[in-house]
Amino acid sequence: MVTEKAEQILNGAMPEFLQNGYACTSMDKVAKSAGVSKQTLYSHFSDKDGLFTALVERIATEKFNLVWSHPLEGQPEEVLRDLAKRLVKENINDNEYLCFVRLIVAESGKRPDLAQLFLKKLCQPAVIILTQYLQEHPELNIIDCEATARIFVGSLIHFMLVQEVLSGKEIMPIEEDRMINSLIRLIINQKELLTVISNS
Repeated sequence: MVTEKAEQILNGAMPEFLQNGYACTSMDKVAKSAGVSKQTLYSHFSDKDGLFTALVERIATEKFNLVWSHPLEGQPEEVLRDLAKRLVKENINDNEYLCFVRLIVAESGKRPDLAQLFLKKLCQPAVIILTQYLQEHPELNIIDCEATARIFVGSLIHFMLVQEVLSGKEIMPIEEDRMINSLIRLIINQKELLTVISNS
């Protein structure tokens, strides 16, 4: 469990990492930003690597809880639309989170373990939960529920990355509702699409 003082340190570390990147952030800067002594900082986090790892885990866990703590109950079309809107809303309007994602991507070449930790705490459990929900609704006639869950989650992540992280909304804009509605139609009408493909 994260203590109040550790939380204070993490809050102070966040803007330092975002502004300076991982390599140029020092524990001295973090201590000053967090308003704690270096001794207090090192008593909670032994080094910068441990501090950044804790920050990655905290951000991923917080985002997961915001989006996926709501039970997936109800008719599939309504559930998927609500889930998609919540996933996009909780992320696309959070500039600090988007900047943190940029940082994770930037560091992923040198620190693939941190990127994997982010996926493990956020994307992997999301896919597991959605896969289970789809399996519980055989009326959808989904052949591969895990692949469909990955397509759903991955498409929304791609939408946010392209539109916001890569500034794609200026050169290839698309409305949020248009993206979500098309994605849901692909899943809900999967049986019909497969029938058309097999008969073509």
